[in-house]
Amino acid sequence: GGSHVDLVEGLRDGRFYALKRILCHDKEDRQAALHEVEMHGLFDHPNILRLVAHCMVEKGTKHEAWLLLPYVKGGTLWSEVEALREKGTFMPEQRILLILCGGVGGAQQPFSDVHPCRDLKPTNVLLDEDDRPVLMDLGSMNRARIEVNSSREAMAVQVVPSQCVIDEGTDIWSLGCVLYCMMFGEGPYDAIFQKGDSVALAVQNPIAMPTTTR
Repeated sequence: GGSHVDLVEGLRDGRFYALKRILCHDKEDRQAALHEVEMHGLFDHPNILRLVAHCMVEKGTKHEAWLLLPYVKGGTLWSEVEALREKGTFMPEQRILLILCGGVGGAQQPFSDVHPCRDLKPTNVLLDEDDRPVLMDLGSMNRARIEVNSSREAMAVQVVPSQCVIDEGTDIWSLGCVLYCMMFGEGPYDAIFQKGDSVALAVQNPIAMPTTTR
């Protein structure tokens, strides 16, 4: 598929919204887009981006799923981390705790409903004007326990062996990676990924803490 996000303005209320357009080449893509819509509909939580409206638009032989979402002016957590890194500074620890606690609040409701996020990362966390984190991009959300029985299924979730069970613990692990990113300005496996080495092998080893002091 693939998706694009446009900034749009409501004709009636004058508010800005984010219009996510998901390109659907076939029936499988359409089902995936509708799954994301369904996941949005499960939650009413201040730390989870709400879905304002949606529709499926025909584009010749293809379709586009349009998801109308609130516009969060602060941008993503990753863009904030990058901006601080370019200035040669780190995010204050008190701010990290505030964002982390807010993020946990948003992630706990999917846990209770047995629907973990499964794609928790700095690029999928928005920050509003008050630094309140808002989780977005719920397309990977699914039932809590999934058995992986083949290398193809393992590739779909990127960093797991071909025989394992994926459960709600994946979000706890991902939350730790988000914390690491806020603390040190990069993810624990960014350097490995940039070198082209195997992230799947790297996650099986202890994380080396940076020698750089904050």
